[in-house]
Amino acid sequence: MLEKDNSLQLDQTLLYIRNLDSCPPSYLYDPARKDFFEVLWLQDELPLHQVPEDRAVRGHWIYLMPPYRVHQLNKAGKKGILFSFKRELLEEEDKEFALDVFRIFNISGEFTTMLLSPDMIERLNKVYELLEAEYKEDSSNLPMIKSLLKVFLLHLTKMKKEEFTTLDINQKRAYEFLLLLEDHYIHERNIQFYANQLGISPKRLNQVLKEVLNQTGIQLLHDRLILEAKRQIIHSENSIKEVAWLLGFRDRPYFSRFFKVHTGQTPEAFQKHVKKHVDTLLNTLVS
Repeated sequence: MLEKDNSLQLDQTLLYIRNLDSCPPSYLYDPARKDFFEVLWLQDELPLHQVPEDRAVRGHWIYLMPPYRVHQLNKAGKKGILFSFKRELLEEEDKEFALDVFRIFNISGEFTTMLLSPDMIERLNKVYELLEAEYKEDSSNLPMIKSLLKVFLLHLTKMKKEEFTTLDINQKRAYEFLLLLEDHYIHERNIQFYANQLGISPKRLNQVLKEVLNQTGIQLLHDRLILEAKRQIIHSENSIKEVAWLLGFRDRPYFSRFFKVHTGQTPEAFQKHVKKHVDTLLNTLVS
């Protein structure tokens, strides 16, 4: 189902499109937003993130934000487009494409950004206009939506191809691990489980992850838990005790120690830091 008006709940839709100047606050604070990949396309604007002085230029900036992230960039008063889509719209049977999408959205980090060239602006505009037109149709064609979304994302992947050379077997395994991690990280904390799913030994899996992502499986698992803990602390009304429970920590003090080891702060100190950050900078782009 595709969202076209404010009456439909975000958790009941696969695709959401808005101009930034008409994107309601209710979207930004909707808990279901965590399930969406987000494409934020600033048009003739300065970047939202900190960049070197010679790169801080006005132009067309695209931000690709993966699901479950903790940030909220301050987009107030900016010109551009926001569109969000659930993983169900990706053609995951095309494994190469799905892995490329996970890479360009920096699924193991916060977000990816790129400054568009005039040629890329023209190409993306053509595809986006077709996507938006189909989205607005009363009888939207879901296969058409999926195809147009795929073309849009393929253009972005092509733009990044200087950085993303052809996937070798180890790169594929690393990103397949990240896909598995998204689905199982709360209940499966043993690297043996992920190694079994990929058909290799835990030792070999760690070697692959270290080579491709410069982290071991346990480090990536812990990072994912911390990321979700931060997201819950920032964007939910759950208490610290409830966050710990939701993440599978049955011992509240152990969760606090785990959080502090990985962040240098207790969950309570992080919560206070975030509140101050949001109050002064109007965003939650915190480390």
